[in-house]
Amino acid sequence: MSSNTTGQVVGYVRVSAADQNEARQLEAVGEVDRLFSEKVSGKNTADREQLQELLAYVRQGDKVRVKSPDRLARSTTDLLSIVRGLAAKGVAVEFVDNPALNTDTPQGEFMLTILAAVAELERATIRERQAEGIAIAKRKGVYVRGPKLSAEQTASARERIRGGVAKSVVARDLGVSRSTLYAALGGTGRYAERG
Repeated sequence: MSSNTTGQVVGYVRVSAADQNEARQLEAVGEVDRLFSEKVSGKNTADREQLQELLAYVRQGDKVRVKSPDRLARSTTDLLSIVRGLAAKGVAVEFVDNPALNTDTPQGEFMLTILAAVAELERATIRERQAEGIAIAKRKGVYVRGPKLSAEQTASARERIRGGVAKSVVARDLGVSRSTLYAALGGTGRYAERG
C-alpha cells in the first residue's frame, strides 16, 4: 500500500474529562474505517491508551483523521513527535479544523517544518536562558554544585578498585562518569578540598 486510497481512514477523538461530550469531534471526524476514542487528559501521550493503540494499529497508506491538533497533542513537541512517527510508517494525518497542517499536502509539510523550527528555537532559548542563569549564579557564588560522590563512596570505590574491579564498572555502579570517579580518586576539581 503506497497510496491513501488503498489504506484505511482511522479516526481519533479525545476529550479531557469524563463529563465532556465527544459528539462535536465525532461529527467533525465523520465516517471512518476504525475509531479510537478516549476521555483522558492529553498531557502525557504515553498514558493515552487509545492513542498508543492507534499508533500500533495504523499501517502504510492509512490516514489518521482528527478534529484539531490539540486533540492529538498538548504541545508542539508532542505533536511533531506523533506526526513524524506516523509519517515514518507512511501514514498521513488530516486535521479537519486545520487543513493547512495536513501532512499529505506540500503546504502541510511546510507548516510542520515551520513548527519544528519554532519548537527547536524554543528549546535552544530555554537552554541559553538556563546557561545564563547558572553563569550569573556562579558569579554571585550562589550556584555551587557539590561533589557527586561522598567521601564514603570514594573510599568504597578505592577499595573495590584495589580488589580488582574495573574503574568503568565502579563508575557505572555509582551512577557517575569515569572522569568524575577519577576526579574523586585523585582529589581534583570539586574533590580538591578533600585532599
